[in-house]
Amino acid sequence: MLPKGVFTNENVNFSLPNWGEGRPDNVIANEQTIHVDMGHIREFHILYAGDWIDGETGSRFTFGFKDWSSQSVEVSVKNWWNLHWLNSGPIQLPYHNQTKNLDFNVTQIHHWSTQVDSRSPLRSIHFPPKAKFNSLHVFAISLVPAVDSLHGASEGEAPLKLPVSIEPAIALKDLHPTLRWVEKEDDGPKEPIVEVTIANMNAALRYHSLGFLDGDYAVSIVGTGIRTSVPARIRRLMPGDDARFDVGLVVSRLETKVRVELYDVDEDVRVWTSEEWDLKLDELRYEPSRESLMKHDVPRWWMNAKFGIFIHWGIYSVPGWVPIGYYEEWYHWWIHNPAQPSNILWNYHWNTYGENVVYDDFITGFNGAKFNASQWINLFHDAGAKYFVIVTKHHDGFALFDTEDTTHRSSVHLGPKRDFLGELMSAAKEEHPDMKRGTYYSMPEWFNPAFKKYGFGNWPGGLARNAYNASKWEPYTGYIEGKDYLRDIQEAHMKILAEKYETDIMWCDIGGPNRTIEFASQWYNDAIKQNRQVAMNNRCGVAPDFDTPEYARFSSIQTKAWETNEGIDPYSYGYNRQTRDEDYRSAEAIIHSLVDIVSKNGNYLLNLGPTGEGEIIPAMVERLME
Repeated sequence: MLPKGVFTNENVNFSLPNWGEGRPDNVIANEQTIHVDMGHIREFHILYAGDWIDGETGSRFTFGFKDWSSQSVEVSVKNWWNLHWLNSGPIQLPYHNQTKNLDFNVTQIHHWSTQVDSRSPLRSIHFPPKAKFNSLHVFAISLVPAVDSLHGASEGEAPLKLPVSIEPAIALKDLHPTLRWVEKEDDGPKEPIVEVTIANMNAALRYHSLGFLDGDYAVSIVGTGIRTSVPARIRRLMPGDDARFDVGLVVSRLETKVRVELYDVDEDVRVWTSEEWDLKLDELRYEPSRESLMKHDVPRWWMNAKFGIFIHWGIYSVPGWVPIGYYEEWYHWWIHNPAQPSNILWNYHWNTYGENVVYDDFITGFNGAKFNASQWINLFHDAGAKYFVIVTKHHDGFALFDTEDTTHRSSVHLGPKRDFLGELMSAAKEEHPDMKRGTYYSMPEWFNPAFKKYGFGNWPGGLARNAYNASKWEPYTGYIEGKDYLRDIQEAHMKILAEKYETDIMWCDIGGPNRTIEFASQWYNDAIKQNRQVAMNNRCGVAPDFDTPEYARFSSIQTKAWETNEGIDPYSYGYNRQTRDEDYRSAEAIIHSLVDIVSKNGNYLLNLGPTGEGEIIPAMVERLME
């Protein structure tokens, strides 16, 4: 089932190992050094997998050059399979072998690439040290050479008489058909977008006045049966750089041969034409299959948004207390694990509320008395956020939206009897319609009786025993008997969020058993009819549009769409009264994080944790508005 021979991904060729012949088919990174004598190199590509199953880790490659300089680059090592966060690699299998049986979790090999400093010829590639966990397994390496227009001048050899000029070495690096379309107000025919990547293949020269593209150029695609309706624009492309563009097309045929052209707008002349490429566009429709959903691309508005606000607000916000370093939104879980005096939170709850107060008793305190949807939306807007994502249901199963008759464990049926999500979505539409609206949704629930048949790990399902008297069961208030969790609760909720609340981002958490294939195909097709382009993260169980590392940073540009999320509280997403005002992230730290993440091609989702009454405390507001 594994591909053999030459494997091509993103227009890069890899020579694959001979699988299953009794020889090692990969190398485990352990500070090996590969010596290279191929001149100037512009790109380093690997096919790899990490052997852990519960999150990404960082490893660093170091490149050595003939001028004795070096470059260190970090790779985020994705897992070969992962139950919670789906990493989508170009080589995928439906299972992997275990000692005695098969594991039917999707298993994959990933493609990672980075730019290499091409000012001096590459001399060596030094692998990362062996990791304590999530070791990096490398299956194939591919190097892309740069054009050395100065013939050795960058090596510091004999004095060189510089040429009068060096032309940019323009090349078409990739042509990626998407199922995105040109955003327009009217409901006319959709104009598909093709993603074009152009490279300046020149080595990065020490003489910066040479070998770069400068001016005002239009990028278009020409071919039989297509016409460029929205060309891209490029003004500068330095040696060693790539640029990725969206080009809108009017098409009369889905399969044709095309060329990419670069047109000098000021001089009114075509200056470059690529070689001929095959272009095959898909019909703008999704089927309920993994293969079909994998064709979905993250919308351009998401890529351009860069900054969003995350909101964790629920029953857990009422006690609002955990030891520093804990996630407060896990209050319900921490009380029970372990349910004994050695547990700091177990002791706190007993001393503060007594052994007869269970988690669901906090529902009455979750009143939203200070919640004002308009104030929240205006705060997000004034802080510069282009989108927000609110927790509609966390692992405790309590929802902030109208769950109809799937369950009555929600703020509409219990406690304040208010549709907090509906109020927030309505305020956003009315006051800032350009702000995109996202919904966090926990796929499993800790103690939902209906989830017991699907339970795993820290999400076992089934009622919780009283943390102070194991002979008693805690209630699961609002639970309705006779429901299949995946079909009647999880999928039904996701449909409600998509159809009634018109979410732009389905931001799932944890993954696990799911019916996302059935949900997403319908959601995507409905969005097409509504002329809306929507996004889904990598925790829904299938076909991710973007990755979501928590509290993560990278030292180099990441080519795949990603979004890091973290709280203004450095340790928790939910409100924790233990955190002092002066311990919240400073405005300076937030700005530095935003700039760093955006410079690496990422989005920054900054979390706020309101109190049980729905107040975003002054310290958080001040950080956003400074």
